[in-house]
Amino acid sequence: MTPPAYASDENACEREISAQGRRKRADLASATKGKGFRRAAGVALGIAAALAATAVAVNLQSRRAERRHPPIGRFVTVNGVRLHYIEAGDGPPVVLFHGNGVSLDDMRISIFDRLAERHRVIAFDRPGFGYSERPRQVVWDPEAQAALFRDAFRTLGIERPVILGHSWGGPLVVTFALLYPEEVRAVVAASGYYYPNWRADSPLAWLNYLPVIGTVMRNTLTPVQGALMGKPGFRALFAPNEVPDRVMEDFPASLVLRPSQIRASSEDGATLRDWAKRISPHYGFIRVPVIIVAGADDPIVDAEGHSARLHADIPDSDLLMVPDTGHMVHHVHPEAVLHAIDRAFRSADRHSALGGVR
Repeated sequence: MTPPAYASDENACEREISAQGRRKRADLASATKGKGFRRAAGVALGIAAALAATAVAVNLQSRRAERRHPPIGRFVTVNGVRLHYIEAGDGPPVVLFHGNGVSLDDMRISIFDRLAERHRVIAFDRPGFGYSERPRQVVWDPEAQAALFRDAFRTLGIERPVILGHSWGGPLVVTFALLYPEEVRAVVAASGYYYPNWRADSPLAWLNYLPVIGTVMRNTLTPVQGALMGKPGFRALFAPNEVPDRVMEDFPASLVLRPSQIRASSEDGATLRDWAKRISPHYGFIRVPVIIVAGADDPIVDAEGHSARLHADIPDSDLLMVPDTGHMVHHVHPEAVLHAIDRAFRSADRHSALGGVR
């Protein structure tokens, strides 16, 4: 039976309405997708513009910081690397190495002047910190820095000094003692990290160390975060002790927030654990006098897990554990660190009297 003509027309109408509905839904989905893409693109462009503006502001601030705090010392070029250092006094030489994130000013405002009363004392900006260069083609782990400063000693005529390193400087001077024992009289290692334990600052260090994203972080978010931390950051570093007034007044904190110095700090932090894995099994072979100093209540580097353990691993080393003291022992109790340096000289004299046999 042939269906009526109106039924066929009705079916055609339904199909047309259905097709129109599908086209409208497709057009709506396309429009929504387009709006979503444009919205995402707008957000991305906004973020990129904000980051670019922040990077410009950060680098302008870096130049202002350098104008406010120009170099205060001398320069020497060693193996193609320009190093900044300060020097004062006469007598048996002492060389000071600062920790991560700071500069030679950390030593200048703590123990430098008192040491200069009886010693020829030299404090360096380590590579990438303060005003020392940090060439990119080198991984500046403690071994590389020890080799660089060994040659710096030779260039500057620094003969067999007592070397002191604080925090990251501790691994540097311990490495120096292991690799170049004939170049130093004794070592003082203060508040250092010596074993491949997990570090709370490692994730942030790696984030700033990575290619591309690290460059973005160092020029935008990280210096802004550091500026916002300000005094709370200093209090955390000195805990449980108070921050000395001289540190707040005299330390050039704005230099620390430069992208170049953040790069150095992140690289030093990111490579330190691998260094400890390589070097820590060999501590027992160190044969120069080693004096280890630590704050018993250090919240940054566990004194028992690092300094006390190092003392157990290095034959005949001395350990000075300062009670009620945190990480910045050379500021809070400078007399304890000065005593450790005096002790290092006495240990070196006894060591020499025994013909170098420990």
